[in-house]
Amino acid sequence: MSTQAVASPSPPLVASKPKKQPYPFYLGGLAATIAASITHPLDLTKVRLQASGDKRMIESIKKTVRTAGVRGLFDGITGTWMRQMSYSLCRFWAYDESKKLLGATPQSPAWVLATAGVMAGSIAGVVGNPGEVVMVRLQGDFAKPPEKRFNYKHCFDALFRMVREEGPSSLVRGVGPNVFRSILMNSSQLASYDFFKAELLKTKYFDDNIACHFTASFAAGTVATTVCSPADVLKSRIMNASGPGSSSTIGVIRSSLAADGPMFMFKGWLPAWSRLQPTTILIFLTLEQLKNVVDWKRGSL
Repeated sequence: MSTQAVASPSPPLVASKPKKQPYPFYLGGLAATIAASITHPLDLTKVRLQASGDKRMIESIKKTVRTAGVRGLFDGITGTWMRQMSYSLCRFWAYDESKKLLGATPQSPAWVLATAGVMAGSIAGVVGNPGEVVMVRLQGDFAKPPEKRFNYKHCFDALFRMVREEGPSSLVRGVGPNVFRSILMNSSQLASYDFFKAELLKTKYFDDNIACHFTASFAAGTVATTVCSPADVLKSRIMNASGPGSSSTIGVIRSSLAADGPMFMFKGWLPAWSRLQPTTILIFLTLEQLKNVVDWKRGSL
C-alpha cells in the first residue's frame, strides 16, 4: 500500500513588531521653548539676582513690576526663544544621537547616560552660546542704570549690534563657563530624568504615564539645579559684563569672591530652583505629550 507523505503543519507566522521610528529632532527644542515661555518671569528674576545687587527673589520681582509693569516680567523673551531653539534643540538631538553611539537604553547604568549627557552638552554649549549671551543681556538690561543699558529691541537686534559694535568674538563671550554649565546640565538633567524614570517603572507603583513623568522630572530638576549653580552664576556675570578684561573667568571669580565670599556660587539658588524645577517638569511633560501626538499621527499609539 502506497503511503502518502503528510506535510507537518508549519508554525503560524507571527508578525514582527515594526521598529519604532525615531521622533523628529526638533521635539526637544519645541518642548523647551513652550516651557521657558511659561516660566520666563522666574528665569528673568534669577538672572537679575545673579548679575545685579538685588538680594531677594520677591523684592526683585516687585522692583521689576514697579519700574516696568507686569509686562516687564517678560523682558527679553525673544532672547529666551532664540536660546531654546538653538541650545535646547541641539542638546536634545545630540543626547539622543550620543545614546545611539554608546548603545545606551533607558535601563543603562547612570554613568552611561551621564556620558551621553556630557557629549550632548559639549556640542550644545558651543552651538547655543550666541543665543545664551543674547538672552542674558536682554533679561539683565533693565536691572542696570539707564546709562549702562544695551537697549536692544529684540534678539536679532542684539545679535547684529553685538557683532557690529563688539566684533564676532562677542558671540563666544563666556563660552568656557557656558559649555561647562551645559555639560553639567545635560549630564544631570537629561541623564537623571532617564535614570529616575527607568527606576520608577521598575516599581509596582508607576506606569509610563504623567505621574511617572512628573516624579522623574521633579527629581531631575532638583539634581540639575544644585549641580549647575556655580557655573550658572559665573556664566551670567561674565556674559552680562562689557568692556576690556570683563570676560576673564578668573577675574570674575576673584572679584566675586572678594565681594560676596565663596557662597556667591550658590547665589540665586532658590529662584534658580524655582525656575528650573517647573521648567524641567514642563519640558519633560510637554516632550512626552508631543511624542504621544507623533505616535498618534503615525497610528502607533
